Amino acid sequence: MMGFILIAVAVLSLLSGGWSAPVTNCDDLTQIIEIQGREQLLGRWTNLAESTNTSGSGLMSSLDVGGSWLKHTATNESNTIDVFEAVKIFGRCYTSRSTKTLKNNTVSAEQPKTASEVLLKTGCPDCLVVSSKYTSGQGLQFLSRRNKVTAAEMEEFTKQVECLNLPSPVIFDSDKGFCPEESTKNTTDLNTATEEDYFKLAGDILGSEDVVKGVLESIFSSLVDLIEED
Repeated sequence: MMGFILIAVAVLSLLSGGWSAPVTNCDDLTQIIEIQGREQLLGRWTNLAESTNTSGSGLMSSLDVGGSWLKHTATNESNTIDVFEAVKIFGRCYTSRSTKTLKNNTVSAEQPKTASEVLLKTGCPDCLVVSSKYTSGQGLQFLSRRNKVTAAEMEEFTKQVECLNLPSPVIFDSDKGFCPEESTKNTTDLNTATEEDYFKLAGDILGSEDVVKGVLESIFSSLVDLIEED
């Protein structure tokens, strides 16, 4: 988890002085903007932060996550995009591939799960704020051409998350490094992962004290809710 080559980034930087200041009210923060064609989405993006209310997503905040990035590549079919994603979890790289389609200002995906995505307004000149709807919930993703953004830009995204009543966002730690695109060493491709690969991921997760604590707190909270209902 939502293009311009380097010269385009430079042009955006030059134009940034004409961009409006970060917005602060929820009407502006949740305003859907028009996608200016597939080219606006192409290229490599750093995934800075994301929030989702889908089932089990709360555990993500307990994971030891490093840098996360994705790359959008145009296909031969009009308005179709190939997506490659990579994220570090517990020092190991996990990658996935999917295909998305742009139509009527909405980006749609069928795999790995059905989703529809739109872009929200942002004061960050080289960023995308991707609002996603799934069959089981909603999510918000903060992408940038840079590996780090300013505190004000991250604060604006956090306010967008709050406006949509989503959980506090997971912040990906770029200081822990990124997965290289060309390397397969210490990497698990989730599109072709074996049962052993998933057991290893589960072992890493369950071996984390923070995750175990989070699971126990979640179970305890559910039990309290059941007692109160009775």
